[in-house]
Amino acid sequence: MAGWIREIRSKIGSDLIFVNSAGGWIEDHEGKVLLQKRSAVHDHWGFPGGIVELGESAADAAVREIFEETGLIVSPIELLGVYSKYFVTCENGDQCQTFTVFFKMKIIGGELLVDNKETFELSFFSPTSLPPLIYEQHQHLVSDVAAGRIPAFR
Repeated sequence: MAGWIREIRSKIGSDLIFVNSAGGWIEDHEGKVLLQKRSAVHDHWGFPGGIVELGESAADAAVREIFEETGLIVSPIELLGVYSKYFVTCENGDQCQTFTVFFKMKIIGGELLVDNKETFELSFFSPTSLPPLIYEQHQHLVSDVAAGRIPAFR
């Protein structure tokens, strides 16, 4: 969890707050999309990305988070969508309205690395046969890309 969120939570507890995040749609040379397994014990898959730090742009956050979670160096090439009306209650009871910006990314370097902390598996999947995705906005991203509704605003 970002330090600034811990500071806010120390003041307001688990009340509802906005949490801004950014992530990426990364395709390999065959057009398969990269997903990240986010739990060692559950089959939780999603697009790599994470929380925007204070003073950081959404694009910079997506690039940083993708490198931290996958080992890949990427560059944003297209805005895929802004997903802002989604609510999550974390395992500890913290309530969040998430505001996620997704970018299509181009791989420019690095290599896939699994850290077994935030990432427990990385795999490329056909966009038409993805495993169940953990977050609703990730599911909506897939349907928006498949329908050609890009950029999407939800």
